[in-house]
Amino acid sequence: MKNGRIAVIARVSLAGLTLVLGLAGSAAAQDKPTANNWEMIRQSLFAGRTIDENAAAVLELDTPTRAEDAAVVPIAIRTKLPHTASSYVRKVYLVVDHNPSPLGAVFTFTPESGRADIETRIRIEEYTNVRAIAEMSDGRLFMTTNYVKASGGCSAPAGKDLEESMARLGKMKFRLESDVKPGEATLAQLMISHPNLSGLAMDQVTRLFTPAHFVRKIDVTYGGKPVMSAEVDFTISENPNVRFYFVPSGPGELKAEVVDSNQLKFESSIQVRPGKTAGS
Repeated sequence: MKNGRIAVIARVSLAGLTLVLGLAGSAAAQDKPTANNWEMIRQSLFAGRTIDENAAAVLELDTPTRAEDAAVVPIAIRTKLPHTASSYVRKVYLVVDHNPSPLGAVFTFTPESGRADIETRIRIEEYTNVRAIAEMSDGRLFMTTNYVKASGGCSAPAGKDLEESMARLGKMKFRLESDVKPGEATLAQLMISHPNLSGLAMDQVTRLFTPAHFVRKIDVTYGGKPVMSAEVDFTISENPNVRFYFVPSGPGELKAEVVDSNQLKFESSIQVRPGKTAGS
């Protein structure tokens, strides 16, 4: 039953970006992805395109070498190139080679983002390479890779009481992490209350798998203009937490719209006034 569930989830992960990873094959293949997962992922996403894998001057991926908790692994992706209207990082792909759903997230940025940096927390199912691939506005691709020792994160039970989590479903909060200055990149944090159930965790009482239910899409705008969007899945940890940048040109509304895998929609916003200090 578990093998079939993994196969189904892998097929629907990040709709329109399905990866054929052999998970519908033998039980052994479903339980343990093969070592050449990355080549199949690469072919699916970037067929025929060159990826610069010596990208230390462009892209930085910060992860623990060994995770304290495989269900809550902190990661930070930082880009080092100037972010301008004529040249900027358009997308950042987060790939976890040996997760049941290897393509965990695709983050999209605009010139109004100011910086294409992302911090969040993810689940890791087994020892694996974690990759960040940056796609520039001119189509160039850069990649950096870290090996992370962690196991069981995708199939781990919810860390908090499920009933309590469902009662808070969809509640969101913004926090500004730096002083708000007109025309300068401002660090913000979006916190979403959502159990982000993977569908791979077994209820120890009923011996049934808890149905998958997770955040699928995040859209953030400032003053009505997009600054960051993300297509995500259960790779992102329970209660998704994302830190990102935006550039306030003047007073405006910072707004988040979220859609989950059950097509439930949530939104939240705050009014931002440049000149105010963080948290005000």
